[in-house]
Amino acid sequence: MAKLEVSIKKRLGEFQLDVELVAEDGILALLGASGSGKSMTLKCIAGIETPDEGRIVLDGRVLFDSKKRINIPPRKRGVGYLFQSYALFPRMTVRQNIMIGIHGSRAEKFAQAEEKIDAFYLRGLEDKLPGQLSGGQQQRVALARILASAPSMILLDEPFSALDSYLQWRLEAELLDTLRDFGGIALYVSHSRDEVFRICDRVCVISDGASEPVVAVRELFANPQTLSACLLSGCKNYSRIERLDGSRFRAIDWNIELSSGREVPADVQYVGIRSHSVRLAEADGENVLECDVLRVTEELFGVAILLRPVTATEKTDFSQIRLELPKEQWITGKSTVKIAMSAEDLLLLR
Repeated sequence: MAKLEVSIKKRLGEFQLDVELVAEDGILALLGASGSGKSMTLKCIAGIETPDEGRIVLDGRVLFDSKKRINIPPRKRGVGYLFQSYALFPRMTVRQNIMIGIHGSRAEKFAQAEEKIDAFYLRGLEDKLPGQLSGGQQQRVALARILASAPSMILLDEPFSALDSYLQWRLEAELLDTLRDFGGIALYVSHSRDEVFRICDRVCVISDGASEPVVAVRELFANPQTLSACLLSGCKNYSRIERLDGSRFRAIDWNIELSSGREVPADVQYVGIRSHSVRLAEADGENVLECDVLRVTEELFGVAILLRPVTATEKTDFSQIRLELPKEQWITGKSTVKIAMSAEDLLLLR
């Protein structure tokens, strides 16, 4: 079983990168906001950037160790890296760019390159130069070149950001099959939560340069543990809390008292709830609150209703609650509604 161990620190001006993670066979997502340190982490692993301190080990082979002064050059690490700029050789054709990373005889290189040309929908472009290709086509060439070189590990930094949705769907399925067949470790940076959910096995949230524990992707979406993880998983409703007793707390920004149905840990500072978990209510009851309707937006398959509890004393973005419903469940013209938050749907966050 392949294994990557990373424990590194690097300061860049006021920014401090402090990442610890362990990745094994499969696809590990690095999920974080822009500027959080995801790409810098990949560059340190690839050897393009040098950490100030720490250790990087791949399959028992030390790639970097600040104490022992080990720093293996990038070309000897056996790591395939998809740069956001693609880094194709401008005077080489598509076929030549793919062949350059393949080991073997010229005939073997040619055969493997042809296979990747078909797999990445590059047929008809094989004799063109990178400058004659679109951004999406260049990206596909870069992906084909990486996978043709048979690396020990693959680093992918938003590999589908330049592609249209139809081509992305086709290439995503192909890449997923290829990565499963690869059988090694792949680190996958993406801003798309849906992409991470579909493609990746595990996820490491990076927030302001600091990594959180690696968890299964489904666990992140079902039960995030921190506010940063919750927001990155797509939750749009959250409030600061004041612990009361046992399972009860006050949601400060909504200015209401709620029950979580379980003991509220001492380190919990926020409560969150997903838009699709908020429900319309007909009568008063526990965790039921009355809200003013601020805005109704019709979407392709439903409606998004922006609400604010009538109890909220501060009219800020944090005091708003988003409710998502099928179109047939919303009655137009309402200025106030009652909503319910089930205890089991409340996310208690550090």
